[in-house]
Amino acid sequence: MKKIGFLSFGHWAPEPGSQVRSASDVLLQSIDLAVEAEKLGLDGAYFRVHHYARQLASPFPLLAAIGARTSTIEIGTGVIDMRYENPLYMVEDAGSADLIAGGRLQLGISRGSPEQVIEGWRHFGYQPAEGETDQDMARRHTEVFLQQLEGKGFARPNPRPMFPNPPGLLRLEPHSEGLRDRIWWGSASDATAVWAARMGMNLQSSTLKVDEGGEPFHVQQARQIRAYRAAWIEAGHARDPRVSVSRSIFALVSDMDRRYFGRGGKDSDQIGNIDNFRAVFGRSYADEPDRLVEALRQDEAIAEADTLLLTVPNMLGVEYNVHVLDAILKHVAPALGWR
Repeated sequence: MKKIGFLSFGHWAPEPGSQVRSASDVLLQSIDLAVEAEKLGLDGAYFRVHHYARQLASPFPLLAAIGARTSTIEIGTGVIDMRYENPLYMVEDAGSADLIAGGRLQLGISRGSPEQVIEGWRHFGYQPAEGETDQDMARRHTEVFLQQLEGKGFARPNPRPMFPNPPGLLRLEPHSEGLRDRIWWGSASDATAVWAARMGMNLQSSTLKVDEGGEPFHVQQARQIRAYRAAWIEAGHARDPRVSVSRSIFALVSDMDRRYFGRGGKDSDQIGNIDNFRAVFGRSYADEPDRLVEALRQDEAIAEADTLLLTVPNMLGVEYNVHVLDAILKHVAPALGWR
């Protein structure tokens, strides 16, 4: 059994064929897609976060709105770039959204991916400390964020406050109990996966990874997951961790599917360079259901993960994306034992 969710990159563009032509469209359609996904029985609705782009950006208003419109589906991100975040304000935003959702937030955070502008986090008022890299700054923000999610008092109260305070040092409010255990780290390397385990975060592994051995993407990703789980055990955490992988998977069950994806998925991994490192990009899958099932059986990383996030072509509109997700649940998941 696996938890199955969708991951939307939240694109919008006023282009021919686009069903998502404005920022308003993508926000409202994201809410509608989450509502419909819950009706299908999907387990999660996750959203990518990008700055300076025609994509979803500030996630917490969207997550709160989805939380108010749904009741069972997990609501998450994949991922929030911590170079851009004030960790204390983020604790307040996350706590509020999680309380509205009844404790269903699953926040994926990370250093982030290459952005649309050069060092865009500087425009947000952040810069690495002396001797730090931007990756170091993201991890420093993360450590503060995780510490404050524990809900311990740290701030000395004013002796003459406007409103009465509880005794002792004050914490950030609102506090959402249990959210600390629902933070995920988006990792592109074995080393950062091990760091995430030591920090007590769940693991999100996407469709690209630092090429650390030359093997196929899914083999390297499966090894990363095993390294993460070994580090988790070594760290002695009390709970069991969760691990998600993302995939582009399309079951061709209609003429429209065949028009959009009938040329098949990328049958092999792709190699490229991102931020001056060699990266391997995992293949996508698009085929008739029986052949699709056989191809997915060979994916070692999907087998290792407990959660699968299906990337959706959000610009094709809510109705078509509901169809895409429904086809996976009906024609693929049962044959693979995911349902």
